Amino acid sequence: QVQLAESGGGLVQPGGSLRLSCAASGRAFSRKTMGWFRQAPGKEREFIAAIDWSGGLTYYQNSVKGRFTISSDNPKNTMYLQMNTLKPGDTAVYYCAAGAPWHYSDYGANEYAYWGQGTQVTVSP
Repeated sequence: QVQLAESGGGLVQPGGSLRLSCAASGRAFSRKTMGWFRQAPGKEREFIAAIDWSGGLTYYQNSVKGRFTISSDNPKNTMYLQMNTLKPGDTAVYYCAAGAPWHYSDYGANEYAYWGQGTQVTVSP
């Protein structure tokens, strides 16, 4: 089992930055690929970025390339999402997830076995 807990969400002005954290506990080998998703009201959960927990490989959805950076601190069992140049369209609940097999293409939510509870990010003047 893997337990995940997000933090770092909040209210930020357009053009601003936030860094989300995802603290992981439980079986490290079960984490496999970890990722970030987001879900805006009335919309489906959307993949943002993924990282291979053991090798550090990363993959991004096209719309966030150049603005968002996924990273991990393995000794701290923590994954991060650095979000820069935020836009109102980035407003959503952000979730971290774990347990998918690694691949270089967009991830579906059904590929992940473990989820955090989500953290709200609101981008507004």
